[in-house]
Amino acid sequence: MNSSTNLFDLKNKTVILTGSAGRLGSRFAEVLSNVGANVVLVDIDEQKNSKLEKSLVKKFHTKPMLSTTDISNQDQVRNMVKNTLKKYGRIDVLINNAHFLPRDDPRIDTSFEKYPLDLWEESMQKNMIGLFLCCQEVGKVMKKQSKGVILNVSSIYGIQGSDQRIYGNSKLNTPSFYALTKGGMVNFTRYLAAYWNRKGIRVNTLTLGGVRDNKLQNKNFIQKYSQKTMIGRMANKEDYDGAILFLCSNASSYMTGSNLVIDGGWSAW
Repeated sequence: MNSSTNLFDLKNKTVILTGSAGRLGSRFAEVLSNVGANVVLVDIDEQKNSKLEKSLVKKFHTKPMLSTTDISNQDQVRNMVKNTLKKYGRIDVLINNAHFLPRDDPRIDTSFEKYPLDLWEESMQKNMIGLFLCCQEVGKVMKKQSKGVILNVSSIYGIQGSDQRIYGNSKLNTPSFYALTKGGMVNFTRYLAAYWNRKGIRVNTLTLGGVRDNKLQNKNFIQKYSQKTMIGRMANKEDYDGAILFLCSNASSYMTGSNLVIDGGWSAW
């Protein structure tokens, strides 16, 4: 029988993490590195990503790899996978965490009836095509290995409608393309799990609730959101540490095609 410690062991495992420079991505990178994983940091923000890489080496003495990759570009994704294999020889885990949500673009809050087509198309290109390419290229490697784990990070707004009442004029509501891409990710997980059945590749979704961010969210929004949860608060980024380790390790060895929802009870009322 494996000890509980061994169940979550990722020592010397190669984990590709997209969106690594983001607030949640950087947290995931630390959690994985803390248990010995070598994380391939995939992000277009080279400056933040480079800072993260140095921090991981200093804190955890692992061997991360920096990869400035646009995941919606097929050639760049292929090069990222090639470079990963060149350095580590295998790929054990892929975490599709990257997501395009340009808060700095004033058009993002445009009403659905007037939503700009070019912004909609860009979101599809970066989100759905990026997800497809990463799964396709890494999946080829995992199929040859007869082993691998793919984890797709979704949102409660991929499984439920956005509650318009809690947003008001906060401009924090997610646009319609967010619901489409996050919802599509949930069933894409099921498709891939079924497609690669009995090939040694497990594919699951982690669906997250809203994470508190005092720089982005005002007190009124935080209060209204918190009232919607059974726990009575928004998530802290640390609340997902255990789920990441569970889904990426042998602790979830009998789990595939599933969606683990961690939302403070938001969707269970």
